[in-house]
Amino acid sequence: MNQPANHPSSAAPAKAGNSIALRLSALFTLVALGVFVLIGSALYRQVDRSLDLLPQAELDARFSVLESTLNRYGTPEHWAKINNKLNLLGEEDRRIRFWVVSSDPAYEYGHPSEQVRALAEGPQGMRDLRLDDSPYPYKVLVSALPALGERPPLRFLIGIDTETFWQAQHSLLVAIVGLAALGVLLASLLSYWVARIGLKPLRALSDEAQTLAPPRLDGRLQTQDLPPELAQFASAFNAALDRVSQAYSQLEAFNADVAHELRSPLTNLIGQTQVALTRGRSAEHYFEVLQSNLEELERLRSIINDMLFLASADQGSKATALAQASLAEEVATTLDYLDYILEDAQVSVTVSGDAQARIEKAQLRRALINLLNNAVQHTAPRQVIQVRIETQAEQVSIAVSNPGPAIADEHLAMLFERFYRVDAARSNSGGGNHGLGLAIVKAIAVMHGGTVFVSSEGGTNTFGINLPNAQRRGFAVSI
Repeated sequence: MNQPANHPSSAAPAKAGNSIALRLSALFTLVALGVFVLIGSALYRQVDRSLDLLPQAELDARFSVLESTLNRYGTPEHWAKINNKLNLLGEEDRRIRFWVVSSDPAYEYGHPSEQVRALAEGPQGMRDLRLDDSPYPYKVLVSALPALGERPPLRFLIGIDTETFWQAQHSLLVAIVGLAALGVLLASLLSYWVARIGLKPLRALSDEAQTLAPPRLDGRLQTQDLPPELAQFASAFNAALDRVSQAYSQLEAFNADVAHELRSPLTNLIGQTQVALTRGRSAEHYFEVLQSNLEELERLRSIINDMLFLASADQGSKATALAQASLAEEVATTLDYLDYILEDAQVSVTVSGDAQARIEKAQLRRALINLLNNAVQHTAPRQVIQVRIETQAEQVSIAVSNPGPAIADEHLAMLFERFYRVDAARSNSGGGNHGLGLAIVKAIAVMHGGTVFVSSEGGTNTFGINLPNAQRRGFAVSI
């Protein structure tokens, strides 16, 4: 297969931001980031709750151990043993601090400051206390001890420094953030790698598509080994190639037909002029040559005008000067124009039916002339051509039928294409239409929002045009 003129390597590089792999990687990264944030947040909140419960659990455990001892001694002599035990416990764990607040200084412990005394006078339970000599707050369990013997009522406070818990929380937060960042980075790299692998069939498909180029458009993308998503795209692409190939073939045939149609009158012009210049001729002979040349030039102008009209129709031109008209009257006007042609061909025309339609009269008459000319060219002398005008639900139709040999089904759909000929006997170039007559009929129908139709059965060939029904479109109809 021929390589295309523009090699893939010479194509303009695509912008990196438009890369599907990068887009997929970015989406996967965002998903991974969301997942890590949710999991990390949930984990941090759960551990944070657990860490908040640890100081309280430890304080409750120590108080339960000391409570029976505190409630056993009620004299200053025995209370000295309590002080010694609290000193030992404080030295064993520097995080723990004890305070005893009492109206009798003999029963106080820990040199309670004003902050501690204010806390002791408050409600019992777990409280927070921030001391000047510690950057971290203390968790303090405040308990009330009733009077016992000589001992007045007491407030017993056990505090624990939360520095270790705050550090544990900070370490956990750093670990979670670090692991999440690492996880997101790994997810981004892995997703890009996976996306590149997943898009490998697409790159192979692109490379294969780069090999398809004119003039050989018979190559197609292979779909059997593709994933279903790409197989659907490749099938659609192949269908587009089929349409492009068909249009390319029609364009080549059209160019060849145009060259053929233009070559004949040009050859005649050149040949007649060269003959006339070989030697001196009479004025009458030169007049005949010029008249013949004028006919050929008129034929050239007609071909060019028809081609320009079809080019304008291909660009979506619409009929604009629409007017309500009787189709039967337009057919009658066209028959008057073709009266001499019908007389020379020795054929007659019958017209049946009528309908109203919004049309551009000049264009419709041009289409009717081409339809009738086509029928006249293929009708034997002393035969009758029938023109039927019928009204249907959404449209009105004008059908021109002439007796003639049957046309094969494979040719019917192509008869309205430019320069299409079934065979020499049915060539419509002989009547001055140079192979564009029926193509112009189709173009005019499309410009009016209509269609064309053709049939061949029972020894009768019918060509026609469908137009929108004026009554169905809400137009006022007056006959």
